[in-house]
Amino acid sequence: MRIIPAIDIIEGQCVRLSKGDYNTKKVYNENPLEVAKEFEAHGIEYLHLVDLDGAKSKHIVNHKILDQIASKTRLKIDFGGGLKTDDDLRIAFESGANQITGGSIAVKDTKTFTQWISTYGANKIILGADAMDEKVAVSGWLEESKEELVPFIQEYQKAGISYVICTDISKDGMLEGPSFALYKKILEQSKPGLKLIASGGISTFDELPKLKEIGCEGTIIGKAIYENRISLKQLENFIISN
Repeated sequence: MRIIPAIDIIEGQCVRLSKGDYNTKKVYNENPLEVAKEFEAHGIEYLHLVDLDGAKSKHIVNHKILDQIASKTRLKIDFGGGLKTDDDLRIAFESGANQITGGSIAVKDTKTFTQWISTYGANKIILGADAMDEKVAVSGWLEESKEELVPFIQEYQKAGISYVICTDISKDGMLEGPSFALYKKILEQSKPGLKLIASGGISTFDELPKLKEIGCEGTIIGKAIYENRISLKQLENFIISN
């Protein structure tokens, strides 16, 4: 199981929110590159970089930070937040994204998102299936759609998606543990080959082997790292032993 630390960006700073609420913003570091370099120094290979300004303004904003991290580390970056047009996507990939995550666009403009999957391939495009009460949420989680989570993922599997990041919004940033039952349900009800990345609520190191056991392909860890609930040394050891 891949370990994928998260860096969320608002106004160029590394922040965390609780349940996606912008009013709960807490700044952890004013230099995201510094944070990324520290991850890399502990043997971490992957990074989940979220442009929260982009999610709010509905177009890519913090591509310069993406470019800076991509050019000054070897981290493989998946980038999301506000990617709505072919131009947004072009800028993200040109700025060094290894993969991009599409959430709102996958709900609101299925034609464009499906086109991205066929143009760039399933290894480059991640479906962001973030949910509250198993209903998909959009626009930086500021809106709830009518889409049911599991059928939504199943439909995109038919369109060729293999990577899915699923965040249970009620858990995100709360340090109360992830949605084990939800991830189990998704994996049981999806076609074989789904690469499910768990996100939201990770609070202790002991949760990681459980997510691996369920069959998650990766897990995104944010606040637990920044609040020193899980040390980078623990993650380094987990990576080495796996």
